[in-house]
Amino acid sequence: MAVIRRMPRYFRYVDELYQNGTARISSGALAAKMGLTASQVRQDFNCFGGFGQQGYGYNVENLRASIREILKLDDSHKAVLLGAGNLGRALMTNFNFGQSGFALTAAFDIKPELAGTTIAGTPVLPMDDLERYIKEEKPDIAILTLPRRAAKETADNLCQWGLRGIWNFTGVDLHLDGIDIPVENVHFSESLMTLSYLI
Repeated sequence: MAVIRRMPRYFRYVDELYQNGTARISSGALAAKMGLTASQVRQDFNCFGGFGQQGYGYNVENLRASIREILKLDDSHKAVLLGAGNLGRALMTNFNFGQSGFALTAAFDIKPELAGTTIAGTPVLPMDDLERYIKEEKPDIAILTLPRRAAKETADNLCQWGLRGIWNFTGVDLHLDGIDIPVENVHFSESLMTLSYLI
């Protein structure tokens, strides 16, 4: 799991190299950019069969394609967002879901005045339509940007309706006991508190 959690960082750096026209890179040079050791980079990539050639390094285009495959970024997963308030609106407006392998197909909110509107090209539907939508459209994940008091009940319902994963911004740690559905709990405060310690 530690290696998997590093793979998106690898992809970000390798994609930047690719966009800048870099043809190849050594494990040492990639490690230096990422604050790792060359040995760690080689070990991580060896978990997936290894992608380099001794004395040559890594072909950037091939490495980028391999990491995309590992992370399933070409599978075009479908996502729905629950809670079109400030945070939900900011994600819809500013986050590039497509670059991370997801298509944001709909947002849901309890406010009647938001139903029928679109935000950054994403239709906003009434929360009452959520169960029907999930069962008919079969999105892969839900992004929770709703109030924390609604997080657990909503997550439990989503699991019963067939969702495969949850990206949780509610500020509540969701642990879905006995349910084999991955949850990524995102806490902005933890990152800020880490920065507090570091400064």
